[in-house]
Amino acid sequence: MRNLWKNSRKALAVVLAIVMTMGLAACGGSQPAASPSSEESTASTGAQSATGTAKGFGGDVSVTVTVADGKITEVVAEGPGETEGVGSAALEQLPPKMVSGQTLDVDAISGATITSKAVVEAAKAAVTAMGLDPASFAGTGETAAAEDQEITADVVVVGAGGAGMTAAITAAKEGKQVVLVESMAMVGGNSVRATGGMNAAKTTAQDANEFTENAGVDKTLASAAEYASNETIAALTATVTQQWVDYQANPTGYFDSAELFQLDTLIGGKGVNDPALVAALVNNSADSIDWLKSIGINLPSVGSFGGASVKRIHRPVDAEGKTLSVGSYMIPILEKNCKELGIQLLLNTKADSILTDDTGAAVGITATGEGGAKVTVNAGSVVLATGGFGANLEMVTEYKPELAGFATTNAPGAQGDGIAMAQAIGAATVDMDQIQIHPTVEVETAALITEGLRGDGAILVNAEGKRFCDEVGTRDAVSAAEIAQTGSYGWLVIDQKMVDASSVIAGYITKGYTVQGDTYEALAEAMGVPAADFAATMEAWNGAVAAGKDEEFGRTSFAEALDTAPYYAIKVSPGVHHTMGGLKINTDTQVLNGEGAPIANLYAAGEITGGVHGANRLGGNAVADFVVFGRIAGAKAAENVG
Repeated sequence: MRNLWKNSRKALAVVLAIVMTMGLAACGGSQPAASPSSEESTASTGAQSATGTAKGFGGDVSVTVTVADGKITEVVAEGPGETEGVGSAALEQLPPKMVSGQTLDVDAISGATITSKAVVEAAKAAVTAMGLDPASFAGTGETAAAEDQEITADVVVVGAGGAGMTAAITAAKEGKQVVLVESMAMVGGNSVRATGGMNAAKTTAQDANEFTENAGVDKTLASAAEYASNETIAALTATVTQQWVDYQANPTGYFDSAELFQLDTLIGGKGVNDPALVAALVNNSADSIDWLKSIGINLPSVGSFGGASVKRIHRPVDAEGKTLSVGSYMIPILEKNCKELGIQLLLNTKADSILTDDTGAAVGITATGEGGAKVTVNAGSVVLATGGFGANLEMVTEYKPELAGFATTNAPGAQGDGIAMAQAIGAATVDMDQIQIHPTVEVETAALITEGLRGDGAILVNAEGKRFCDEVGTRDAVSAAEIAQTGSYGWLVIDQKMVDASSVIAGYITKGYTVQGDTYEALAEAMGVPAADFAATMEAWNGAVAAGKDEEFGRTSFAEALDTAPYYAIKVSPGVHHTMGGLKINTDTQVLNGEGAPIANLYAAGEITGGVHGANRLGGNAVADFVVFGRIAGAKAAENVG
């Protein structure tokens, strides 16, 4: 039905455009208008301007083109609904290319193809509105020769996602000269796509919440019994058990601890995690929340997320207190800090190899820049932060054949190149076959739907209109349950109360991901599920919320009842989301070789590394990972060069 509606709207738009053009001709107008359009002409210069629009990723994109004496003199693109740090890159970078190249047919920005296409279509509509043929702007045919360059720095960071920019900022704050190399046309990598938040334990923001998660703690301690043979988990269980007894005897503040955070992470990772790395992640998490605030990133809202015993995920909010997507909020601020610190950022520059000296120590990198230029960066320390390999589906299926055919939520740059570069100089890897699928990926666009919806009270139902799992279980468990349903998909159900509290959900509605209904039965009809069964499911769920107990699936996180119309649902299925395996590192983020010894001068942070998350990553731990280990990598890299 959605596609039929889209096609109908397109057909209607064409008819309206023809009618408008005929109307203009009847009135003596000789120049067709884009929709919407504004046109001005200056007789003295022969310049004329018009504005065209096209559908982007998050709404309409408008492009104003100015032509004088047969040449494009200015192009301005606007798209307030496009994703900051992704679509915004296309809005910024394509217009000057149109002017310099004298063509509207510019290449799309990888990772922002929908916005790029909209910019081109809108620009052509604007030119057509002037009575000109877009094809008449064929380009200059001149391409500036790419020049090789050699740069010397204290620290070179490869990859400008969350981990890379965090490392670069940290090293620069230590007074080091930093070069940041990024293969894509924009910063952000997978980090800009993060929608949830950052896990941290024992923070001031946590203490602002009332503690009602008793059942969650009890459930974790019961689950820990399955890992009695794991010495680390057994020791943590004993510690948390005593902490829990003490808290119940004197319930002051919000209950959480570093040990409980570690326990959740290790149980979530099936005990495969490196305990030392998990301890480093957890023990530096609260301080990292404070560090982020010091550079302008505030995460004051604390909520529940899958696999966590208590409220631990820290999220940003807008001026109205509505939650925001953490990645699109954080990345522009990290980029701003990089610029203010004078970090040299090389975009469209793909690292090819790590340079080493006679002892095997890393001494820089080589890369290929825009236009094929060779870029050499000589540096005392090299930090790899190129992300995982979730966008390289050939590599994914090499390690996990059963994921063949799955969609991916990853940015195009997540190809595993950094792992291969490090392996070429002897680096070891760990857990490469541990690849996570995320259970809530929108079926038509492969857009990631944040786990925060489930943490804030959403439920999942199947094609029969019935719940089928604990929605805030670990991602692997929820994904497996979803795959087992009819059609291997589910419907994520929310209500207007949740929409009002979240600009993220409002964005999903704007982008057309949802169906809706004013009653449970109306929503069921829109979803195509049995109305009576779905209505019964909703009533049963609301009863469980009121009772604070889920008899069906043992869910312990309830939030509020889904009882405020209208109601919405998003059709979701699992998709490749995170690669837990990668380069083997120690707690100083030094990359280790096959013998377990550090490779001199070489550090790594973020999804390129393995060992932190084990067999399954908890939602909220990826942001904690890139901030905590990005800071460590930047500090150690700076310290290494003296």
